[in-house]
This record gives sequence, C-alpha cells and structure tokens, in this order.
Amino acid sequence: MSVHVSVVIPVYNEEAILHAAVVELVDQMRELGKSYEILLAENGSSDATVAKGEELAARFPEVSIFSLGEPNYGAALKEGIRRARGRYVICEEIDLCDADFHRRALQILESGEASLVVGSKAMAGASDERPLMRRAGTIVLNGLLRVTLGFKGTDTHGLKAFDREALLPIVDACLVDKDIFASELVIRAERAGVPIREIPVRVLELRPPTIGLARRVPNVLRNLAKLFVAIRIKGQG
Repeated sequence: MSVHVSVVIPVYNEEAILHAAVVELVDQMRELGKSYEILLAENGSSDATVAKGEELAARFPEVSIFSLGEPNYGAALKEGIRRARGRYVICEEIDLCDADFHRRALQILESGEASLVVGSKAMAGASDERPLMRRAGTIVLNGLLRVTLGFKGTDTHGLKAFDREALLPIVDACLVDKDIFASELVIRAERAGVPIREIPVRVLELRPPTIGLARRVPNVLRNLAKLFVAIRIKGQG
C-alpha cells in the first residue's frame, strides 16, 4: 500500500509523554483522510521509551519504532527520513505534534507551491511561548547562520514538511548531525534552489527539553563550526 505522508519523530527519554502524544497524533492524522505512517526514531533513551514505543507499534499498524542506540537527534531524524515511504515527509517533535501545521504544509506541497515548508517560530505571525532562554537561543543560532553562511530565512529548527523525492539527495549530502542537521538540511536546500516556504507556527512545549541548554550550547557551537567547514569551505558536495 502506498503511503501519502510519513511523520518522522526523533524521541529520547520520552516515556512520560510518548503514549499520549502518539495516540493524539494518530487521531490527527486520521482526520486528514490520507494514508500515513508514523516513524519513532529512538536514539539512546535510558528510560522506558523503547518499550512504550513498541507497545504503540503493536497497537497501531501505522506506527513503527527503530533505535540508533546513542543520543543523536540529527542522525535519528536523517535515518527516519531515509526509512520513510511517504511521498511527503513531516519532521515533527513529540512535544508539539501540530495538526494545523500538518494541514497547511501539505496544502502547500500538494499544490506545488514549494518542495520544503519550514514552520518558523521567528517570523511575523508566529507565537513562541517557550522560556526566554530557549527563545534567545533560536535568535542567536539563526543570527549566526545568517552571518556565517548567508542563510536567508528566519528559522531552521523545528517543524518541517517536504517532498521526499526532491529533498532526499540533499538529506544524503548532509554531513553534520546532532542538533545542527536540521540547519544544514534547510541551508543546503536553500543553496540548491529548492522552492521553500516558511509559515508561522505557535510553539508551546509540553515538557522541559530532555537535554538542557548547559549541555546543548557547547555541542551546538562545535557542530556549527563543522557546518561552516562542510558548506562554506568544502562546498555543497
């Protein structure tokens, strides 16, 4: 059976919200009236995330889970995209699952208006209700991407939807993983001339980040340096 849309969600230590979030997402996807699959890309959880994911996969035939064995958001997302069978792919966050974004993004993709839709937390009309430090982190990261790599958009992280066939070569060309994979994907797509549309989203997280800023910031800075080398110095690949 062909699949119209694949929803890829990296999960790490999400036992507290995984069941409720996936059940709600299944309901949302059914309301769209299109064939779908949900891929849970588990990466290095130390809690019961895998067990709960397997229970959900046994309950819902549209849900599947695979494990990387180490904490790596970008690698999990990349592998999930590669495994996806849908014509369109939605990259989601387990604590967001924004049905409104799904509808709007799919309308844009299906109309041929764009091949990549980015849900922006920073553009006019968006509502970022995360804590101040998280909002500041997004502003700083996007500013660095604009200064160092000429990024022209307003956001690279968070919700995305795209035509899988059009973006898969760019996904495969990405060299940096962890948190910066999402940024590399958007920037490479922009540089390749992929038609991109940003749409404003509301962000209200259901729980604190599973990895705190104190641990994330040094990793992000290191991977930003790798991204600069991968794109600015080595070229687009």
